[in-house]
Amino acid sequence: MSINTKEFYSILASKMEASAIREILKLVQNPEVISLAGGMPDPITFPVEEIKEISQNIFNKKSAQALQYSNTEGLPELRRCILDHLAKDGNNGELENIIISSGSQQGLDLVGKTFLSPGDVAIVELPSYLAALNAFYSYGGELVGIPMDDEGMQMDILEEKLTQLKNEGKKVKFIYTISNFQNPAGVTMSLARRKKIIEIAHKFNVFIVEDNPYEKLRFEGEPTPSIYSLEKNGSVISLGTFSKILCPGLRLAWILGNKEIIRKIAILKQATDLCTSILSQLIACEYCQSGKLEENIKSNVQIYKKKRDTMLNALEKYFPKETVWTKPQGGFFVVATLPEYIDTGEMFKEAIEENVAYVPGAPFFADRKGQNTMRLSFCFPSAEDIDEGIKRLGKVIKKRIKN
Repeated sequence: MSINTKEFYSILASKMEASAIREILKLVQNPEVISLAGGMPDPITFPVEEIKEISQNIFNKKSAQALQYSNTEGLPELRRCILDHLAKDGNNGELENIIISSGSQQGLDLVGKTFLSPGDVAIVELPSYLAALNAFYSYGGELVGIPMDDEGMQMDILEEKLTQLKNEGKKVKFIYTISNFQNPAGVTMSLARRKKIIEIAHKFNVFIVEDNPYEKLRFEGEPTPSIYSLEKNGSVISLGTFSKILCPGLRLAWILGNKEIIRKIAILKQATDLCTSILSQLIACEYCQSGKLEENIKSNVQIYKKKRDTMLNALEKYFPKETVWTKPQGGFFVVATLPEYIDTGEMFKEAIEENVAYVPGAPFFADRKGQNTMRLSFCFPSAEDIDEGIKRLGKVIKKRIKN
């Protein structure tokens, strides 16, 4: 008789479900399917030859270090490179304010592990990054969503909800926001609201977790100061990553914040992976020290801007007038909203039959709504595939529009 594995799972393992996005990506392996689903960077942006040369140099000169364990906080030289890079935008800090993580997903997991006990509340945007929601759920967090508009999270609703939760005796630990070119919506929080969210966080004595993976991928408009740079009391934790500006395969990201919080995160990280790959850190460090990172970012911005423009033009051309969509100034994503009677989860099968894929919007909503929305990604497919993919998708949607 085979063993009943379900009897042995922890409470956490029993509750966790597969990522909706990862499950969708399994369905789009057919090369005829144009995928507007995954948020994968375009491989053309990867500096392959430079990384080859750097890697060879490391193995010629630093092979013992590259293949050894390292300290939990990360390579000091890389942390200094990141701090220098961030300082150009006013995000100041010292070595004790930053820790390297094995990708930004580990950073989100460590934030959840550091702050959330079962029943604690985390405030999130509606919609919000699915993998962040899953990380926070995994530690027993209760997620409360706040609607957004074109300027980001709506501060009047946030303040009302925090007042309500306080009166109910709920313990709110942090407000989670993707401040620039939000995933999935593509929305950027305005400067006025960044200042307001700090004021509200101070009033209610909660932390702000600012996830900022797309900050450097701005196609138009003026950069807005990060929430981290605006707040002076140490109650903002900022997450960044090399995945969108260098390459995701190195699995390198960082957490910037109050040195006491960073010290606690380091202790918790030791129970997870001891240290982030020193080989990856050495590669990224030498690449940054070469001065080529800024040049690569500028090139990436031009590539992704053309793809964004292609998608927005295609949406105007092929989507029915009953639909609306966000118009991001940067990043990777657009969210389209269809009439309320259309469930994009149910419609997904029809899209696959037309050889096009997207991500249904409902999993991004902590309030379990958003069934009539979809996330469309323009970062990976070619311009030609974006145009054709939106054309196919428009055809699917038009079949569901009520006359």
